[in-house]
Amino acid sequence: MSYSPHSAAIQLASASRGFDHLFANEISSAKKVFNSESDPFHLVGAGCLSFLEASLGLEASKMTEATRLLALAEAGSRTALKAAAKSKTKASAAFPPGLEYEIANADTVVLLGITHALSESYMGYLQCIYAMNSAHGKFSKLYKTVFPNGLDSHTTTPPLTPFSWTPSVTPSPADSPAITPKTSSSNLTLEPPVSSAISKKPARPPAKQSSSSFFGLASRWTSGTSTSASSSTSFLSPPTPTSISSMTEAGNSEEIQNLKNLIIAGTAFGFGLFNLVFSLLPKRVQSVAGLFGFAHSRRLALQALAVSAGYAAEGEVHGVFAGLVLMTYHGAVLLVSGYQADEARIIREYESVVSGIEARYPKGALWILNRAKILRMTYDPEGAIRVLKAGLEETKEDAANEHGEGFKQADTLLVFELAWIYLSQRQYAESAEAFIKLTELNSWSHGTYYFIAAGCHISLALSDGVSHEEKEKYLDKAQELLDAIPNLLDKRKVGGKDLPTEVLIKKKLAFYKEKQKRQGGEERNFARCIRISPAEELGIFWNNHNRISPSNAEVHIREWSALSPPVGIDSPYMSRPITTSSTSPDLDTPDELALRLLLLGIAHRSIGCVGLRIKDSLPPTEPASSSSSYVETPDSAPESIVDSPSLPSPSSENINQYTGNASACLRASRELLSAAHALQPSIKVSTWIGGLAMFELAVLDLKEVEVEEKEEKAKGDSVPSELSVDLKKRWQTALKSARAKLDVAMALAPNSVDLSSRLDSRVAMLRDEIGMKAEIIDVTL
Repeated sequence: MSYSPHSAAIQLASASRGFDHLFANEISSAKKVFNSESDPFHLVGAGCLSFLEASLGLEASKMTEATRLLALAEAGSRTALKAAAKSKTKASAAFPPGLEYEIANADTVVLLGITHALSESYMGYLQCIYAMNSAHGKFSKLYKTVFPNGLDSHTTTPPLTPFSWTPSVTPSPADSPAITPKTSSSNLTLEPPVSSAISKKPARPPAKQSSSSFFGLASRWTSGTSTSASSSTSFLSPPTPTSISSMTEAGNSEEIQNLKNLIIAGTAFGFGLFNLVFSLLPKRVQSVAGLFGFAHSRRLALQALAVSAGYAAEGEVHGVFAGLVLMTYHGAVLLVSGYQADEARIIREYESVVSGIEARYPKGALWILNRAKILRMTYDPEGAIRVLKAGLEETKEDAANEHGEGFKQADTLLVFELAWIYLSQRQYAESAEAFIKLTELNSWSHGTYYFIAAGCHISLALSDGVSHEEKEKYLDKAQELLDAIPNLLDKRKVGGKDLPTEVLIKKKLAFYKEKQKRQGGEERNFARCIRISPAEELGIFWNNHNRISPSNAEVHIREWSALSPPVGIDSPYMSRPITTSSTSPDLDTPDELALRLLLLGIAHRSIGCVGLRIKDSLPPTEPASSSSSYVETPDSAPESIVDSPSLPSPSSENINQYTGNASACLRASRELLSAAHALQPSIKVSTWIGGLAMFELAVLDLKEVEVEEKEEKAKGDSVPSELSVDLKKRWQTALKSARAKLDVAMALAPNSVDLSSRLDSRVAMLRDEIGMKAEIIDVTL
């Protein structure tokens, strides 16, 4: 096998058509393209497609297949790299022969590592580290070669000059420096790549009609001083005699430029993804990673992904994947971190990334999903539901066509998101139906889906205005679903082990049965002793109550506080338990009492922060000032989400009626969360509550001052450019307090605690936001 830049470019162009199909939900066509050739790029395409199916569907069989295909791609790219290393033929003096295969090889290694981490177990995380160990040297070397002056030098495109490079098939981590924040220049200023697709979403030809190569023809970069998309875009220059000193094989400039785009976008993507994955691993796992000499910078990771995402406008694959990673990260921060230092910017950047890619692939389920997530995060759940339902209807129609195709795993995510939004809206019947529908779409934990669906039926049974007959019907259905769970859990395990959520569910089932017997009922009817919906309990782990409407929060508060015994903490929305002849209280264990306190604390905080909700119109589609909230421009000022006139509004619900009680709700929230944490020594089963209550208190520390800042700005005629001395001190105190509470939360969440790795990741995200806020307001912690 001899190396030929021309052949490599042809292979890239062919593989690009497969990725165009993939991003447009045309999975059958994508598989046909990837299976048509056996070169490294087609093998990588097949591996990437299988990886997406595995990562989106979390199905054991898909994970096995993804591992197999990625291993084939890794071997194929390694073989091609060896051949290129022996060749004197190269596309140009700008890049050495076979560097594109080095990137493809590193890509497969990282994806193999992530596949191991999908189990959300510590063993999977360790396997991820072990797999990525071989990629560490590759990305360090690639980064230093392609970005010798750091990423900042690529805000504009420098001349491509020859590099000294020896392809490394099996690099040693010891031979390469650790990836640290000092890898790039200290100034992390970056204006993101901008595409015309982002500015006003002009019509674009369908992806499959495009003749773009694997990484397209044009990459666009804004200058540091540009103010508009039209004036700030510049293209990577095609090869010229000044940048190409020699051509040893005939090939047109387009082919060569495509290879260069692959190298630049691929290196930035791989380096960014590599850093980001490590930064998001639980701290305990990161400590093990330190033994390998790894270090990471999430800020640098996001900056690198932003550079790569600038290549997405024309369908360049690494750029599209970088955009997907940024979407996923932004969505995760908005969903589970609890507090964002600059939420308006995150949403605007999230919007710009989604707009740029969905303009090219309007039917892609992944982009529809993220469009709905933006609406949900900006307090428009009804709009999110409409987008998701329309997307599902369109994919259903496409599948019904003669040559219908679809991306089942991506469509599953639409249903998953829809199910959670229905739950947050208290549309329990619809939510239960959606969670059960998921069992038909993938093989991930059916027991978890049944558990949440059962919880929805229990919520329906406990709702006001339900007749006795309806209540019995809902409870019977809930019992039916709960009874089916043990067999479902036994049938499906990842790596022969229960998933973290399934471990929790098994404990809860035993807990409910014990309570039913304790209260004198028949164990087989244990659903009738449940007073707090399992769906709402699991919803805590997905932070499902953080952005609910104040009216839904009020209903939750009234229902939960009406349970006996009395809460013992007052607020404007608390109910008093109804006196009954029953000698057994509704909640008779510290576990249940702590769970109620935690839920009430979160719901009260939601109402207390009602003044922070976004107002006015939909987000702009013009480019954001950066592609990450972690990358600041020198002159940019932090924005308050409430002060941005161009962001979406919540639902039409009148929230003004709740603002008068906001302060009282925040005070109640602190008392409730503190009381939940205080019960930790008495909790027997739900030992995760104490750590999560402390996490929510840390969020409350930050939200309280955020509300104060908003109120202080509202009192003045104009918004001051800087915070007052007093407000800055309050922020500093709150940031320190929140950081200390996160230390306590982690101390309460050892490996033995259910879903501790999920809390670990949330804590890491919130720590970053705390650091970001301290940097924005220029205080030391």
